[in-house]
Amino acid sequence: MSAHWVALLPLPQPTGSWPIDPMALGIWALQFTPRVALQEGAVLAEVSASARLFGGLERLCQCMQHGAAELGARVAWAPTGLAALALVRHGGGRVPEEALASRLDALPLQAMTAVGQHQATLARVGCRTLGQVRRLPRGGLVRRFGAPLLAALDQAYGLRPEAYDWITLPPTFQARLELMARVEHAPALLFGARRLLVQMAGWLAARHCGVRAFTLHWHHDAMRARSAGDGGALTVHTSQPTQSVEHCMRLLAEHLAQVVLAAPVGELELSADTVEPWAGTNHTLLPDPQRQGEGIHAALERIQARLGPQAVCLPVLCADHRPEWMQHWHSDLAHRPRQATAGSGMPLPPWLLEVPLRLEERQHRPHYQGPLQLLLGPDRVEGGWWHRSGQGSDAQALNVQRDYWLARSPHAGLLWVFQQRLAGDQAAWFLHGYFG
Repeated sequence: MSAHWVALLPLPQPTGSWPIDPMALGIWALQFTPRVALQEGAVLAEVSASARLFGGLERLCQCMQHGAAELGARVAWAPTGLAALALVRHGGGRVPEEALASRLDALPLQAMTAVGQHQATLARVGCRTLGQVRRLPRGGLVRRFGAPLLAALDQAYGLRPEAYDWITLPPTFQARLELMARVEHAPALLFGARRLLVQMAGWLAARHCGVRAFTLHWHHDAMRARSAGDGGALTVHTSQPTQSVEHCMRLLAEHLAQVVLAAPVGELELSADTVEPWAGTNHTLLPDPQRQGEGIHAALERIQARLGPQAVCLPVLCADHRPEWMQHWHSDLAHRPRQATAGSGMPLPPWLLEVPLRLEERQHRPHYQGPLQLLLGPDRVEGGWWHRSGQGSDAQALNVQRDYWLARSPHAGLLWVFQQRLAGDQAAWFLHGYFG
């Protein structure tokens, strides 16, 4: 494939939305190449330098064709930018370098703006195609129509270099979409939201980032009732940075299924709230453990979206030596678990009692299904003077001062017990965990 220029032309959409804005289409195309320009309502992209990153021009063509179909745009490929622009206006397709002249010669005058604006005059001299204009004397063309017409022809046929002003990637993403038909049910918003998500995926790929939170805003129709308000919004969070349109669509579908619109919606808006650097996909021959775990995170996110954030919780370690506060449950799946704090070396039981059980003592020795034999200890745990439960006069200090022991019971096995000082000089033994 010899075509290095791509032209993308927004097309009218008969399925409920207006054509995509050329600037939004250009921002989406920046994920494939930094050389993207806006030209006469279309987008031109020079991709010869970046084709290798996508596995060749053929693979790059397939990626751009698929994305353009999602956004509602026609694609054409040619060795020059103006040739691609002329082709995309008349059906699109791909033209190799050796067939460029013959393909352009057959196009009508309207295919090129510089030629089409002189259509009436050229028609009177019998010119109906670009090839017929090209056969006219060059000197006469310049004197009659000016140098821009001849320069545009030379650039389209590859006889003169082209120069364009490349667009730059915006630092933030925010896109709007006006719906041609009013939507009354929230799940039906997914059709328009998908186009916006495809645009956001292109912006993320160009920035080498992944989204962690995005917000879909909807604006009510102007004929709404006053009590309905201007619109609504829905924020979706992901546990890991992602560029996947399908993953974002699944999460958004679960959230929209629980939304009831107060009035018909006429316009959508999507914004990327939180983005993070994204490492991309590791293409290796060996299995990647991190890649295998992505399915679990996606499933947990869908469960949270369907049943609520408190339906799935993640255990998170805390910097606290008190066993009751060493971990807590967090509903944010993106929460980064911290490393465990360095302990004293004593083993910790796999099962803790929610409330420590006070043990009886016989001859100053703790008993639990028989006398306990202290095997290892003591391990002093003290702290929590800053911690209070409740508010106001009902607040209680959660400070502890305990000596933990690993003990053996004749019938219950290995236990985790502690001795705690009470009022005065008294002390008591408590059972706090089991080892088996």
